[in-house]
Amino acid sequence: MEITILSAQGLKNTSFTIFSSRIRPFVTITTYPPATTSGDKYCHVYRTRVDDHGGVNPTWGDKFHVPTDCNAFFANRYACIYLQLYTKTLISGQTLLGWCQIPVNDIGFPPAGSVRNLSYRLRARDGSRGHGVVNLAIKLEPVVPDTSLDACHVIGIPLICQNRLGVNCEEESRLRNEREVSPTYGLNLTNR
Repeated sequence: MEITILSAQGLKNTSFTIFSSRIRPFVTITTYPPATTSGDKYCHVYRTRVDDHGGVNPTWGDKFHVPTDCNAFFANRYACIYLQLYTKTLISGQTLLGWCQIPVNDIGFPPAGSVRNLSYRLRARDGSRGHGVVNLAIKLEPVVPDTSLDACHVIGIPLICQNRLGVNCEEESRLRNEREVSPTYGLNLTNR
């Protein structure tokens, strides 16, 4: 899945300090449940760059390729993309401006390659209505078959593989035809 964090509007700095009242926003995103393609159960956090010039209406355009197990992610009704918007500060490092969850149902099942543009109102730290809206675009990428799988793993043995195993396919076919039983279960019903 490709997620593009486009922009935000109407942000409000809720943590004024005497050192800086300027907003320097950035966004982090994670998926829930975490993608387990690498075997670990930890969430990977994706982070946009800090917009030093946008202030209360920042723009990013940062794209992230987020690996998801499509079957598990879209089948879980509680699955979501968790987005947090922070401002970078000099003293505390970062302060949360707002957050939102993008439920899997909002993403839906668009055709691979098509883009879905979404906008969400931010929530305050306590979950109440916050200040601002964040805009993003989600594109489902086509599923590419895994080329790392060994091509010799098969169910059954195709004729091509039988030749590799040393079995003579033509001889085997002739013997099979000779052993076949007639449709009358081997009874000879010709006139005697």
